[in-house]
Amino acid sequence: MIRFILLQNRQGKTRLAKYYVPLEDSEKQKLQYEVHRLVVNRDPKFTNFVEFRTHKVIYRRYAGLFFSMCVDITDNELAYLESIHLFVEILDHFFSNVCELDLVFNFHKVYLILDEFILAGELQETSKKAIIERMAELERQE
Repeated sequence: MIRFILLQNRQGKTRLAKYYVPLEDSEKQKLQYEVHRLVVNRDPKFTNFVEFRTHKVIYRRYAGLFFSMCVDITDNELAYLESIHLFVEILDHFFSNVCELDLVFNFHKVYLILDEFILAGELQETSKKAIIERMAELERQE
C-alpha cells in the first residue's frame, strides 16, 4: 500500500503531497523534511529505493523535481518506480511538456489526475490512455 506521495523541488518546497494514512500536520511536515533530506543527498549511482523508518521510499528525479512514494516494506519497488514514470508521462501529456509551474498553478488538475491513477493508496488505473480520456472528458465538462 502507498502511504504517501510527495513531489518536491530541489530546495525542499513541496509541490504536491497526498497522504493515504491519517497523520497529524506536524508529522506530515516532519516526513516531508526527512524524505527531502533523504533523496536530495543521495548519490545518483545508488538505487532509487531507500528504507525509511518501517517502510520504503521509492523516488525518481525529473529535472528539478523529486517524485517520492512511501510504500510498505514488502511491496514491489520496480512496480512503483514504473508507476512514478507513468504518472510523469500522464502529466507531461496533459500539460504538454509539464514544468513545476504547471503543478503550482494547476494543482487541482494534478490532484484529479492522481486520484484517477491511485485510489486509497492502491494503484487504480494503469492505462495512460484511459486516464487521459477521463481527464479530457472532465475538461469538456468545465
